[in-house]
Amino acid sequence: MNHMHHYNESDEKFANKIAFLDSRQREYLISPETLIRQMPIQNEHTLLDVGAGSGFFTIPMAENTSGKVYAVDPDRRMLSVIEEKAKEKGLTNIELIQDSIENLSIQNNSIDFVMASLILHEVSSLAKALSSIFDVLKTGGHLLCLEYEKDDLIINGPPMSIRIGSEQLEKALSLIGFKILKTTKINDAIYTVLAVKKEK
Repeated sequence: MNHMHHYNESDEKFANKIAFLDSRQREYLISPETLIRQMPIQNEHTLLDVGAGSGFFTIPMAENTSGKVYAVDPDRRMLSVIEEKAKEKGLTNIELIQDSIENLSIQNNSIDFVMASLILHEVSSLAKALSSIFDVLKTGGHLLCLEYEKDDLIINGPPMSIRIGSEQLEKALSLIGFKILKTTKINDAIYTVLAVKKEK
């Protein structure tokens, strides 16, 4: 990856975005480490973090498996941030992929666990994104979605119009063929849905 680039205003914006992503998510959530430890992840599992951003979940995921962790983000600069964080921690099991969720270039039926944190409300087609995740998961593989509840009382977070309420997400997951295992309210603003890819 080419790290030579001239400083410009968008670099500063970008740095602010990373600081914002890291702090905003920390502010709302139980720590990513805690959340991941509660997940059905085993030591040799292959993991996928879609919309990995600044690696908020990618890094602790990589620390929890000896298998490979794919970090997918459409923004190459985000991926270089993850690369830097991985280097600092001496993690060698992260593979960076510049891609959209709707169009994952990962082998079908190859992933044990997918994390989709605060990203599904940004995709152009929820059904397409979830189908894409469904395809790359092994049968019996798990998906954890973390999203903002669609509730007018919650001001923080993305605009109401693009949010995906927990019931809407459960419905969308079920239509694709997932089985919902557990929906958890993390706090007023944020919920998680844990789903599994069922046997056909």
